[in-house]
Amino acid sequence: MSKQGRYNRIKIVLAENEKSAKWLAEQLDKDKSTVSRWCTNDMQPTIETFYKIAEILDIEVRELFVASKRT
Repeated sequence: MSKQGRYNRIKIVLAENEKSAKWLAEQLDKDKSTVSRWCTNDMQPTIETFYKIAEILDIEVRELFVASKRT
């Protein structure tokens, strides 16, 4: 885990949907190394990209984020 912490769940959601980072990179027309860095939380996509990812995976965008509070 990076110093920045875990902010997104992209890697987990991809695994839950049996998709790869490479597949997502192809869907978004992004470099696979960029998507890999999103999956490891080394960097974050734009808010617009989070919405595109949610649309591609047919999920709610909030599923892509780590909850800030435990309920």
